[in-house]
Amino acid sequence: MYWETLPNWVWAIFYLLLLATSGTAIINVIREKVRGISIITIFIAISIPFVGVINSIGRAKGVDEFEHLITHLQQGSIWSIYIVVGLLNLLLYWVIFLVKNKTKGEVPD
Repeated sequence: MYWETLPNWVWAIFYLLLLATSGTAIINVIREKVRGISIITIFIAISIPFVGVINSIGRAKGVDEFEHLITHLQQGSIWSIYIVVGLLNLLLYWVIFLVKNKTKGEVPD
């Protein structure tokens, strides 16, 4: 095989993060907490890997997935912008989720 790829531990962390985010978002939809952003997050967490794989199929020899993404982001490709904005959305989702849970646990004076 002559294509470069990222190390297995990077993929394991990435997919575990997507799985944890999807699971948390599904639980929040069921519990009816931050429902709107949870539904959007579920869609994004499921679609990011598909968009990434489909658009990484034709990458150049010796270029890994991250380099391919950054190159296409610099060129303004819609799919790369979607992935970056989607990942930022996942980060924002975790910030909102953790802030909402932290404020719940505080004891009033």
